[in-house]
Amino acid sequence: MDLKNKKVLVIGTGISGMGAAKLLCSEGAIPIFYDENEKIKPEEVQGKMPEGVSGEVIIGSLPESIKEEVVLAVPSPGVPVDTDFMEDLEKRGIPVWGELELGYRYAKGRLAAITGTNGKTTTTTLVGQMMKGYYPSVFVVGNIGTPYTQSALEMEGGSVTVAEVSSFQLETTKTFRPHVSAILNITPDHLNRHHTMENYVAAKERIAKNQTKEDVCVLNYEDGYTREFGKRCPARVIFFSSRRKLKEGLYLDGDEIWMAEGGGETRLMNIHDDMNLVGVCNVENVMAAIAIARNMGLPMETILNTIKHFRAVEHRIEFVATKNGVDYYNDSKGTNPDAAIQGIRAMSKPTVLIGGGYDKQSEYDEWIEAFEDKVKCLVLIGQTAEKIETCARKHGVENIVRAGSFEEALRICTETARSGDAVLLSPACASWGMFPNYEVRGNLFKEYVNSL
Repeated sequence: MDLKNKKVLVIGTGISGMGAAKLLCSEGAIPIFYDENEKIKPEEVQGKMPEGVSGEVIIGSLPESIKEEVVLAVPSPGVPVDTDFMEDLEKRGIPVWGELELGYRYAKGRLAAITGTNGKTTTTTLVGQMMKGYYPSVFVVGNIGTPYTQSALEMEGGSVTVAEVSSFQLETTKTFRPHVSAILNITPDHLNRHHTMENYVAAKERIAKNQTKEDVCVLNYEDGYTREFGKRCPARVIFFSSRRKLKEGLYLDGDEIWMAEGGGETRLMNIHDDMNLVGVCNVENVMAAIAIARNMGLPMETILNTIKHFRAVEHRIEFVATKNGVDYYNDSKGTNPDAAIQGIRAMSKPTVLIGGGYDKQSEYDEWIEAFEDKVKCLVLIGQTAEKIETCARKHGVENIVRAGSFEEALRICTETARSGDAVLLSPACASWGMFPNYEVRGNLFKEYVNSL
């Protein structure tokens, strides 16, 4: 689509919207910024515009005349696609490309794209580091912080891009086709947005929708959804497993990661001697990263050397410090029960656990069951505190304390933990309502711990 001198509606005025607008302006399009949130002031939006970006700003309701003028709509990932407003755009025949789709259409080079309920950021960061150790032109983009559109025009034919993509971003893809895709796992999350598990799974599977047998899709054999998807995936499937030997793929056997390929088996590494990450979830992330990187052309020597030197991603089972004999871990990125399960499973000491936050309509039974005998005290905060406490008591957890603020929760933890214990922030809930995002929540936790 030739966008020169054409008006394009940019829906949402955050980082994704600005990234999209920058690309659009570079291509000669005329962006119109729209946000229905009437609390936002037009001058605030103008102040966020990158250099070289300009455009009309409309807040509140969108005039009919604008809908008649625009040739394309680019919604930010946070904009639900099933609203009356979005459905009206579709009925009018206005193409809707998400920021991910827009970036893909203008990008060059080869692309590896990674999704999943949990582990996306760790795996994307690890694969990105692997690529940077081998290729001269590498971009790490997407849900990890840098919009795809922000980097797309810098890419060349020899560039390699590693993209972390969310279900929100995948909902608005049309032609998006990675050379290598990966779905790490699928567990209930964002059901307040997707409404049903079927919708959520379908959104994740869109990552491989346009792939062919010339492409590769890396899937988790131990996840029921991804194992089933492997039977009908249009790409060539490579499985990884943390529980059993595979005839083809990567698997964990004891403390060793092996690769089975073409009838042969190769030992790759020891998970204790050769990696710094903790927890089975991170072993799965590492196996996925190996499969992705190898199918993007990297030699195994580069892959394994990167793993040896790789440290945990910030806010994901991140060791903060030992204070008075107590180990403190920041797992603020554990924003759903399945992610928080991985956090508690990684603990090897009696643990004081901080949980609770924004209610995404999750269920907490499996998370509570994963406590086993590790959690000596559960400290609850936020909107979900009562719901989690009811669930925890149903499963026999008795030492539960509710805190009125995050600061009070931190104080309770330091008073409760003894030398030899661990304190873990792994809330199983989003941060909204108390914090702007999980990074702010995690950084406050780290500031508190480092000040002890």
